[in-house]
Amino acid sequence: MELHNLKPAKGSVKKSKKIIGRGQGSGKGGTATRGHKGAKSRSGYKRKRNYEGGQTPLQMRLPKRGFNNKFRTEYVVINVSRLQEIGEKYSVTEINPEFLVAKGIVNKKDLIKILGNGDLNSAMTVTAHKYSDSAKEKIEAKGGSITLV
Repeated sequence: MELHNLKPAKGSVKKSKKIIGRGQGSGKGGTATRGHKGAKSRSGYKRKRNYEGGQTPLQMRLPKRGFNNKFRTEYVVINVSRLQEIGEKYSVTEINPEFLVAKGIVNKKDLIKILGNGDLNSAMTVTAHKYSDSAKEKIEAKGGSITLV
């Protein structure tokens, strides 16, 4: 072992990144590699998601279209043919919102509307929030009954 062979033990020296902002003598003092002035040179700088350097952001430049009615009530529509499929699949004659939620057909907070597309082969007792006139006729024509929630 000689002086020119000496080096620290492996893992004992931990100086992986450049130390900046520690005076002019370090070579990385002064502006500490941040440049002069501007938002990026300041402490606490964090760029906002849609910021375009003071230019009006794209989402503000684009025209807005349409109207969104906040009082609208959305219904999940189920046709009479779908009721027939559900009745055959699960071999039931009574269909209500709790049953549909349990089987994963609708979500818990959904409002259900029965529409009259398709045919019904057997009598069913259906409970829902709303019905179309043709759906009422088809369900009652087969001897079934409807109930409003």
